[in-house]
Amino acid sequence: MEIDTGNTTWLLVSSALVLLMTPGLALFYGGLNRSKGVLNMMMMSFSSIGLISILWLFYGFTVAFGEGGKFIGDLGQYLGTKTFMGESDLWGETGIPLYVFMAFQMMFAVITVALISGAISDRAKFAGWLLFAFGWATVVYFPVAHMVWGGGLIGGDIGALDFAGGTAVHINAGAAALALAFVLGKRVGWPKDSFKPHNVPFVALGAALLWFGWFGFNAGSELTADLVTGLVFLNTQVATAGAVLGWIIVEWIRDRKPTLVGASSGAIAGLVAITPACAFITPPAAVLLGLVAGAVCALAVSLKYRFGYDDSLDVVGVHFVGGWIGTLWIGLFGTASVSGLVENEGLFVGGGLAALGDQALAALIVSVYSFVVAFILGFVIEKTIGFRAKPEAEVDGIDVAEHAESAYDLSPATGSGAFAQAGIAPAANSAAPDKAPVSEKVSG
Repeated sequence: MEIDTGNTTWLLVSSALVLLMTPGLALFYGGLNRSKGVLNMMMMSFSSIGLISILWLFYGFTVAFGEGGKFIGDLGQYLGTKTFMGESDLWGETGIPLYVFMAFQMMFAVITVALISGAISDRAKFAGWLLFAFGWATVVYFPVAHMVWGGGLIGGDIGALDFAGGTAVHINAGAAALALAFVLGKRVGWPKDSFKPHNVPFVALGAALLWFGWFGFNAGSELTADLVTGLVFLNTQVATAGAVLGWIIVEWIRDRKPTLVGASSGAIAGLVAITPACAFITPPAAVLLGLVAGAVCALAVSLKYRFGYDDSLDVVGVHFVGGWIGTLWIGLFGTASVSGLVENEGLFVGGGLAALGDQALAALIVSVYSFVVAFILGFVIEKTIGFRAKPEAEVDGIDVAEHAESAYDLSPATGSGAFAQAGIAPAANSAAPDKAPVSEKVSG
């Protein structure tokens, strides 16, 4: 079989789009965070790009996509020390070079790990985070990817469907985030103190980049440009649009004011929910999915106050809950009329409970496995090198404590600020020369 240049080009573009999602996530999470912890928050995402890319090359890809096994693939099949440049080194029947598919799936592994970080902002030691990311990717993400997409227990034996990552990415990361929230405990002052987003434009920009990159995430998962790719692309757009409306409607009813943070969060909830179902449902069902996911996730983010776990940036309320909704939606609205992969019609399109049961079982397996392993990993790290930052580091700012830098220089221009360093003298205040200039105040 020869290389299909069209498929290869589409997957290279999709890989770049998915990579862009992680810096987008860094902006989204960074904006939601307080100003004194924004750099640490963004570093968790950028460090995931560095660490997980290397792990994926050397052994992650072969664990996930090596042939055979219910839980892991053949460890020697795609070992990163080998070279795959032969004419037969193509992925399946797609005509795509093996390295291109490997790079595409690498980006999924990167952002899945990065997603978890939002639950532990402002209070995690960076070394502890790196060690956790290494362990969780190795023991949880790589095997789960095999179980879902590599012909293992979930995709092969159970027959549950997950087109682009509802169980493998979002439920998986959300369950781990919940576990770490329990291990690390509550932030100093939470929930009494204010923990408002310090930069709402960052939040919107991050959400926009995630929305943009998600077309590579979902439509790229078809691996070719065909009728299904078009359906996936459209479903991704209308479900996300529906979720924006669903979230702000809840805010309007509950708080009397729709917010940009709410609209941005609603977009992410819709993207999460449509991810597993995008190739298996019709566009009207995708719109309904978005509306439901946006509304339910808007309500779900308040669960942390009721149950007392400090999920800082609502990874559980958006990714875990949204992932469950999208995964179950296949069992409700999945139809063979849009995909031959749907063996059992959804409950609301003439089928029975079989598909819904398979989807629920898959989500439950991933939820329990990821939560248990993440809890154990986090606990061991806390008891050895330490995972939770010291209280004074949280109060003074974890950016300075962990990275010796800060996001914003708020010193007055007469001191060592940017103007002074550039040799520019501050202008005299002719209207009120006896008053000192007022510095801009940033939350946190």
